[in-house]
Amino acid sequence: MAEIIVNLDHVSVSLAARPIFGDLAWEIQRDQRIGLVGPNGTGKSTLMKLIAQEVKEDSGTIFRLSGLTIGRLEQEPELPPGRTVLQESLSALPELGDIERELESVADRMSKPEVYGNEKALEKAIRVQERLLHQFEQLGGARYESTVKETLTSLGMTSEIWATKTEHLSGGQKKLVMLAKLLVQQPSLLLLDEPDNHLDLHSKRALEKIIRDYPGCVIIISHDRYLLDEVATHIAELAYGRLTQYTGNYTAYATERAIRRLRQQQLYAAQQKEIARIEAAIARFELWASLVVNERHIRQARSRQKMLDKMDKIEKVTDAKRMTLDLNGWRGSNKVLDLVNVGLRFENGKTLFSSLNLTIWHGERVGLVGPNGAGKSALLKLLLDPDSATSGEIKRGPSIQIGYYSQEQETLDPAQDLISCIRQAAPLTQEAAVAFLLKFLFTYDQVQQPIGKLSGGERSRLQLARLVLQRPNLLLLDEPTNNLDIPAIEVLEETLNEFVGTALIISHDRYFLDKTVDRIIELRNGRLTEFLGGYTDYLTERGYDE
Repeated sequence: MAEIIVNLDHVSVSLAARPIFGDLAWEIQRDQRIGLVGPNGTGKSTLMKLIAQEVKEDSGTIFRLSGLTIGRLEQEPELPPGRTVLQESLSALPELGDIERELESVADRMSKPEVYGNEKALEKAIRVQERLLHQFEQLGGARYESTVKETLTSLGMTSEIWATKTEHLSGGQKKLVMLAKLLVQQPSLLLLDEPDNHLDLHSKRALEKIIRDYPGCVIIISHDRYLLDEVATHIAELAYGRLTQYTGNYTAYATERAIRRLRQQQLYAAQQKEIARIEAAIARFELWASLVVNERHIRQARSRQKMLDKMDKIEKVTDAKRMTLDLNGWRGSNKVLDLVNVGLRFENGKTLFSSLNLTIWHGERVGLVGPNGAGKSALLKLLLDPDSATSGEIKRGPSIQIGYYSQEQETLDPAQDLISCIRQAAPLTQEAAVAFLLKFLFTYDQVQQPIGKLSGGERSRLQLARLVLQRPNLLLLDEPTNNLDIPAIEVLEETLNEFVGTALIISHDRYFLDKTVDRIIELRNGRLTEFLGGYTDYLTERGYDE
C-alpha cells in the first residue's frame, strides 16, 4: 500500500464567516499526481492553502507525514522587483548562500596563526568545514547555478531573458520563474494552482513533462483538460462542499462520473418509489387506527415510520448551474476575411510580421496558435482596425458584424457597473438587463457593483454576455477560456459548434481547440502556416516539434 503523506479527516473551513467546505475527507499518497477540479468558487485554492498550512481549519484534523516538505505555486505569483530572472531563480535555496558565507568564515579563521598553529583549534575548524561541505554537497551546491539555468531553459525561459528584471515579466513568465524555484527546491508535495494559465503550447508541453517526471506527489488545479489527461493519475472533484476522488486521468474521470451519476439517479428514483409506498402504508394504518382505535394498526404505522427513519437516503443528482450562452449569429458574406501581404511595424522600427496572406470563409472555425510574442493578439486587433496595418490590405466581407473578446479584458470599464455595461451593448430595460445577467450566473448583489470588483472568470462571463447582445456573425476570440471553469468552457464549446457564423480563435487550450476548430493557422517568425483539423491533427502534422 502506498504511503499516506497527508490525510484530511472531517475538516471544515470558513473565510470571513462564510463556509467554504465542511466535513471534508481526503487521503493523499506519495507519488500520486492529482488533478483538483470543480466549478470556480468552490474552494480549490483554499484547499491548497489549507494543505500548505497557510489557512487554518475550523474543525477536524489534518495529518502530515513527518519531514514532509510542501511547495505551493500561487495562481497569480508576485516577485520582488529590482532583481533579474536569474537572480530571483538563484534565490530558491537561500541556505546555500548561508553555507557559503560560513565556509568563507571558517576558511578565514583557519588562516589565522591562533588556529593553524593550535592543533585542537585546527581540528575543530576542519570538522566544521567538513560538515558544511557535506551540507553544500547534499544541496547540490557545486552544480546549483547550472541546475537553476537548466530548469529555466526546460521551462522555455532561455538565456535571452535571464537578465530581464522581474517587474517587466508577463504573468505567465512570473509563474515560470516561481515554478523554476520550486522545482529546484524539490519539495515532496508540489501544489500547483493553475500553472498553465498564460503559457503557450510549447511551455505547456514542457510543463507536462516536468509534472510527469517529478519525484514526488503533485496536486494541480487546472481547467486544461488536455493537460489533466496527460499528467493525472487521479482526479479529485470538489463540488457542493464535498470531495470525491477518481482513479485515472480527466477522460476516465468524466466517464466514471457520468456512470456514477446515472446509477445514483436510478437508485434515487427507486428509493423514492419505495419511500412513497411506505408513506402510503403509514397513512393507511394511521387512518384505520383513528377510525377503530386499533392498537395493532398504530404499531404497524410506527414500525414503518421507524423503517423510513433508518433508511440511508440517496441524494438526488444535482447539476451545477450553467450559464446560458446563445450566440445566434447569421450568414453574412461568403468570403469573410481576406488578408493580402499584411504587415505590422512598430514606431521603433521593429517589424512584428510582414506579407501575411489568409482567407477565411463563412462557417469556418479557425484556431490561431503560435509562441507567446509572435503577434497573435496584434493580428486580431488589426482585423478590428484594418487601416492600422503598415503594409498590405485587409478585406472584410460587406455584411460582416464583428464580436471581439479581449484576452486582457480592456473592452470592459472597471468603474462601470454591470447593468450599465449590458445596457450599453443593447437597448434593454433595467429589469431585462438584470434578468439577462442572472443567466450568466451573476447575483443580484453583483449586477450593480463596479466591474473592477469582479474576478477574472466573472469578467470573462461578462464579455461573453456582451457578445450575445452584439449579435455578431464573425467572432474574434482572444484566449476565451482563460479564467473560465470547465463547465463554462463546455458551454462555450457547445455554443460555438452551433454558431451560425465564423470564428477566429486564439487559444492555448488544446482540448478546446480539438472540440471547436476545423483549421489551425500557426503564426511563427512572422509567417502563417496552415494545418487542417484540430490541435491533435496539427501536432501530428508538425511532428511534435513546437
